[in-house]
Amino acid sequence: MTAGRFLVDTDVLIGYLQGVPQAVNFLEGAAETLLVSAVSVGELFAGVREGKERVALSAFLDAFKVLPLDRESAERGGLYRRDFGKSHHIGLPDALIAAAAELHGARLVTLNRKHFPTLSDVHVPYIKTAGT
Repeated sequence: MTAGRFLVDTDVLIGYLQGVPQAVNFLEGAAETLLVSAVSVGELFAGVREGKERVALSAFLDAFKVLPLDRESAERGGLYRRDFGKSHHIGLPDALIAAAAELHGARLVTLNRKHFPTLSDVHVPYIKTAGT
């Protein structure tokens, strides 16, 4: 595992963009290199409004190194989905993000540990409550 590399899952990114204090504090206080999967980029842009919101999202993502979705990540993610999809209710996006974390030696940062049974190194920075 490469020390100092966090792959930030979509849920934490959304929390930051929504101004959730725990997400803001975590990301702004992180000394580690912050990575994001191309899958998360796609998930975020799927819900963005045109105009200022889209410009702000693009600027926000400039702070991260984006990990591409290449063949190796796609294969491994597909196998994770095949092997754990039904038993752990893992969708293809989470399986692809897990594969990227593993292949790039990054610690996954997520609010939903149960979606990543294939990873042993997962960090949950805060617990999401009804108000967060």
